[in-house]
Amino acid sequence: MNIEVFQDEVAPVWYDPARTPPAADQAAPVKRSLYQTQFHQTYGLPVSNPLHKVIYGSMVDEGHTLSAIPLDRVRSDILRQDVDYQTAEAPGTIVVDTKANYLYLVQKGGKAIRYGVGLGRDGFAWSGRGVIHRKAKWPHWTPSDEMVERNPSLRPVAADRGGLVAGLNNPLGARALYIYQNGKDTLYRVHGTPDWQSVGKATSSGCVRMFNQDVIDLFERVPEMTPIVVI
Repeated sequence: MNIEVFQDEVAPVWYDPARTPPAADQAAPVKRSLYQTQFHQTYGLPVSNPLHKVIYGSMVDEGHTLSAIPLDRVRSDILRQDVDYQTAEAPGTIVVDTKANYLYLVQKGGKAIRYGVGLGRDGFAWSGRGVIHRKAKWPHWTPSDEMVERNPSLRPVAADRGGLVAGLNNPLGARALYIYQNGKDTLYRVHGTPDWQSVGKATSSGCVRMFNQDVIDLFERVPEMTPIVVI
């Protein structure tokens, strides 16, 4: 496989431990603890700007150690935060604003949790209304037949070869939310990425990329059949 072409197709900056901040600059990996409400529902960490160093720190998830996001190298507006958000969409709906590179999880009272996202570059963007039909932790990745035809170097991880196993180098990252429309798989996903530098930019083949720490949080907050609107 031509790994340089593969990177350009699915992750312009392939995961490389040498590119991560020195270990001395990172807190020791810790097991992710969940926030539990009085109704015994489990959600992600409470959202608060002072917690960004904790939220985006190194963490161990399902046996995989995620590196910390270097906060001094990303725009502050693409970090997870509570925002005012007026919309006609019902609370619990995911809204992706492709122009602003934001994903909103609509809350009650004109509020939303806002995450930064990376989106499809020109010619590969998708918009519409669908539902999160299923969710997966540390998913396998299988390129579509169209992607393989466009990029033959992906043949070793094509569907008939079993795809690419889960792991830190997998383009889908730590979680994937699968978008269906009218009962059919759109082949578009909301997913994590090993390439934190792509978040906030238009670089992928159409899917909605998030920091792994953020997609884990979103995964815990939304159930299957959550409505999603990409505008």
